[in-house]
Amino acid sequence: MPLHRGHEKPDERPLSVNPFYGEADPAVEMSEAPPKHRLADSPLTPTTAYQLVHDELMLDGNSRLNLATFVTTWMEPQAGVLMGECRDKNMIDKDEYPRTAELERRCVAMLADLWNAPDPSAAVGCSTTGSSEACMLAGMALKRRWAKRNADRYPARDARPNLVMGVNVQVCWEKFCNFWEVEARQVPMEGDRFHLDPRAAAELCDENTIGVVGILGSTFDGSYEPVADLCAALDALQERTGLDIPVHVDGASGGMVAPFLDKDVVWDFRLPRVASINTSGHKYGLVYPGVGWALWRDKESLPEELVFRVNYLGGDMPTFALNFSRPGAQVVAQYYSFLRLGREGYRLVQQSTRDVATRLAGRVEALGDFRLLTRGDELPVFAFTTAPEVTSYDVFDVSRRLRENGWLVPAYTFPPNREDLSVLRVVCRNGFSADLAELFVEDLARLLPELRRQPHPLTRDKAAATGFHH
Repeated sequence: MPLHRGHEKPDERPLSVNPFYGEADPAVEMSEAPPKHRLADSPLTPTTAYQLVHDELMLDGNSRLNLATFVTTWMEPQAGVLMGECRDKNMIDKDEYPRTAELERRCVAMLADLWNAPDPSAAVGCSTTGSSEACMLAGMALKRRWAKRNADRYPARDARPNLVMGVNVQVCWEKFCNFWEVEARQVPMEGDRFHLDPRAAAELCDENTIGVVGILGSTFDGSYEPVADLCAALDALQERTGLDIPVHVDGASGGMVAPFLDKDVVWDFRLPRVASINTSGHKYGLVYPGVGWALWRDKESLPEELVFRVNYLGGDMPTFALNFSRPGAQVVAQYYSFLRLGREGYRLVQQSTRDVATRLAGRVEALGDFRLLTRGDELPVFAFTTAPEVTSYDVFDVSRRLRENGWLVPAYTFPPNREDLSVLRVVCRNGFSADLAELFVEDLARLLPELRRQPHPLTRDKAAATGFHH
């Protein structure tokens, strides 16, 4: 979340109230002018307050046309009704809301089974506010397990823990390393490899490595990292050196795609070295934000001292979270989606989304001005850049012009060692239909003649042109 400062100047213009917002006397409403950066002296009618907020929010982008975000922007009305019925329930209050707690437990059990835990009944897990919190919890468990194994020399100046990952990781991993004082060792991109290289990752490991993070898949281009190859490289490292390095799989998106569409891809608890997995229920888990999930292979993978216990109907309810109070609505919505769709329903939804992504990628490539980096055949996400012969405009010009038609498509520069590469990325989600994809490519095609006539790319400050949205 961004940090916001207070307003630097007094209100220069108060909120303008339309006189017709007045339910009984329009003239009264004409005299209302509530301030924007301090509390008003008196209340407004609920209708007036609603309309003021509603009108300002109309200037936000249309979430269904936001091709930057991975976050779910459409659910069935019945899910919305359930969420409305549960929005006042605090997820931490297990004994006050025992059925909500039970639905959370069932979701964990379903995910343990979906991700092939050796014994789903022995796997442990919890809901979170999203994958960022889930990654923090997984990182904490890795660090604590390492610290216990190295209690004879940690803490000490020469025993600084480190975490190995690709430079393409989501920013939450950089936050974890910063907040929990762990050295981030990142494998850079090289050539057409846009994510972690297993051999290079293993070479960065030493006796202070708490774990290696594998991404399924990368937010930069939608590709899966080779988790099985990573585990094999770490197996070989253990044979040579005796170092036993666990793996955490950040399956923020792919954790809810690969089990249904890529059953031959081995990335989950089938690999003995995988200690924990996270996913975002509010991404391809098909739930409105925000809900995430963190699961550990077994109780030994999650140090007991990190777990807090609360009384639950006279019993024992273990909890592990950074956030104390959060609504139960999203957890209920996740259970609804699992119940509603089942394995076959999820497969159909994810296959439809991938079909839209691959067809749209092909249509973009056929325009002739662009070169595809990925094709949407792993995550339903593809990245593309301008073809070498295109010199009159760049990806930042394209992003800016698409926004004029309501499409939000991020343009961004890749990290080391590929800062020379700038791309556009399209995220296809449930609700982004084939019809909407057709409208998108038609709008893109209409922009090209004018873009081709530019004397040169017009974006001066590429860093400010558009953000990279995970």
